[in-house]
Amino acid sequence: MTGKTKENNNENYLNYVKTQDPPTQHFKNCLSAFGVGGLICCIGQFIRFMLEYAGLTGDELAGTTSVILIFIGCFLTGLGVYDRIGRHAGAGSIVPITGFANSVTSPAIEFKTEGWIYGMAAKMFTVAGAIIVFGVFSGVLVGLVYFFI
Repeated sequence: MTGKTKENNNENYLNYVKTQDPPTQHFKNCLSAFGVGGLICCIGQFIRFMLEYAGLTGDELAGTTSVILIFIGCFLTGLGVYDRIGRHAGAGSIVPITGFANSVTSPAIEFKTEGWIYGMAAKMFTVAGAIIVFGVFSGVLVGLVYFFI
């Protein structure tokens, strides 16, 4: 096959794909991501207000709010609800802490049939593993800087 024929085939294929692929609705996607992400954050703020009203303050308040949001994200992932939210909201469901919980829980559920060690435990961090490693590494570096200053 000559270079000209191969290039022509690539152009034909790209033209075919453009005719079959529906146009992306950027404004609608951004609006739904903003709305759902904002709603998740409003729910988190409501939880924080309720815990503050119950008497928690400072680090206890922040930590408990985060744990509750992570639990809700994992629970909704286990029920299959968070995946439906993600299909509708896109990045709006990924950015809050509930999206991180989803990225750890989904592979664990998917690979649980392969066993506890080689399935669930090994695959649980395939998506979020790099984020966890970066977070721990950054925390150690910041800790060392504060220690030596």
